[in-house]
Amino acid sequence: MSTISTLRVGAVGAVLALVMGAAAQTASARSESPPQPARAHSAAHSAVQAVEEETARAVAASLGDSAWRDGLRATARGGTEIDLAAAAAHTPGAAARTLAASVAEGNTRVLAAKGLDAATGPLLRLRLGDPSMRAALDAGTAPWVAAAPASDRATTLTAYDSRGRAHTLAAAEVPEQPIYLVDIDVTRALAGGAEILRRTLGGTAAVRPQAAAADGWWGTKIDAIEVSDDEEPWFKGAAEMYALVTGFGTDGKVRVDPVDMPYLDYDGTVYRPNQILVNWSNYKYNLADVVLMEEDGSTNYQALAKAIAAVLLTITDQGAYIPLVNAVLDAIPTEWWTDDPDYVDSWYTLARTSSGRLNGARANGWMSVSPYWVSAF
Repeated sequence: MSTISTLRVGAVGAVLALVMGAAAQTASARSESPPQPARAHSAAHSAVQAVEEETARAVAASLGDSAWRDGLRATARGGTEIDLAAAAAHTPGAAARTLAASVAEGNTRVLAAKGLDAATGPLLRLRLGDPSMRAALDAGTAPWVAAAPASDRATTLTAYDSRGRAHTLAAAEVPEQPIYLVDIDVTRALAGGAEILRRTLGGTAAVRPQAAAADGWWGTKIDAIEVSDDEEPWFKGAAEMYALVTGFGTDGKVRVDPVDMPYLDYDGTVYRPNQILVNWSNYKYNLADVVLMEEDGSTNYQALAKAIAAVLLTITDQGAYIPLVNAVLDAIPTEWWTDDPDYVDSWYTLARTSSGRLNGARANGWMSVSPYWVSAF
């Protein structure tokens, strides 16, 4: 996802004194907070990229085994993303065994760098760089292996052949040479990361029965959604997006509910998920804000949660709705706005009665919503 040079989106409407008070609290909390989250992000970024590069070289070396090479080709050409740990563990032969050990060690390092529990599962995966490469694969052209660059603005990437030789490729155009890309299973990582955000920021994995009325609760449902431009280069593949829904909980404290959007893969495509975005029984006021983000692989979720909590959880309930989008963006260290995680768009003052098409504040996306009553059994 592209880096956004201007990350502060102005709130809709007049700026109330309450909002200014919240901003003062935000600035104070930010100045007093030590910079550990930024350092954790930089460390995670470097650690994940190093593991991916090492794994790319290891996979390339393993392709000298014809049986293993043919098995990968059959799976990759179909567009399937390959769980490297599972594939290597279930394939006989010395090449697969050697790779399995390397991948297992790499997965452990990636989980630690991203602040994720071992229960998240293995994250290293392999995929064909672009569907246009299938013809060359089928014709028997030996693939090269590269690590997907961490930055969208990378101008080159390095691919390795089975003899260990390095080849520099231009990132701006799809190469004719078939390329296997090593990167992170962001769907699995995001699921584990969302749980960490929920635990730290007060959200819940599911609707809390005690928060809902006996006969049900009102929600806001996404009927359709589209992102205008994700600017993802060929080596990035599908985007992985999630929303942070913010507002004041029933206890008067700021709450942040992460909402996974695994279907929102490509720009210029209208998706109709019929997904519940907000559970209004969890909120004190009839207004909430939404920040849409995209995960690019090296987010340290422990650090992200701490960075947001350091700011948002210091904002106190002033007896009225306070826009929180700016506070969410301010909470994330400046260094993180390079590629990961990416700010996509935001929506202010979403109400329980909101319906129809709502354009994002950054004009990079829109969603059509409607009120939805969830009945109790």
